[in-house]
Amino acid sequence: MLKKFILLLISITLLSNCGFTPIHSNKINKNFSIEAVSFTGDKTINNYIKVNLKQFENNNSKKKFKLKINTNFKKDTLAKDKTAKITNFKLSSVSTIQISSGGNEIKEIKISQNKNMNNYDDKFEERKNERNIKQNFASAITRQIITEISILNDN
Repeated sequence: MLKKFILLLISITLLSNCGFTPIHSNKINKNFSIEAVSFTGDKTINNYIKVNLKQFENNNSKKKFKLKINTNFKKDTLAKDKTAKITNFKLSSVSTIQISSGGNEIKEIKISQNKNMNNYDDKFEERKNERNIKQNFASAITRQIITEISILNDN
């Protein structure tokens, strides 16, 4: 019994200290700052992007980037039942981001996202679900922006 306990204790110790770290952890190279951001388009998604980009503003780095973000959001009907009541929606977002530094436009990226959503009888739940989807869209857009800026900053 004591041998099993010691063996279990040793194996737990070895496995918990193996040094595993995720590849895409939060150790983002922050050797840049986002100086100014201008938004057009869907206000909800843009507000979420603005909040997500806040951590990259006012950094004391030498490399500063300016962003122009245009976000378009659409909610299209996918399916209806026999009584012509909508049963499914397609939520789609298209964002165009212009990245510039030193007055010169460096890169323009376009990010498209789609998500299908069922129609809810409870409209409060439907709006809540739609808001969550918009928040997920904004998080994905922000990650893509930061990835692109990190790549540009390394060059």
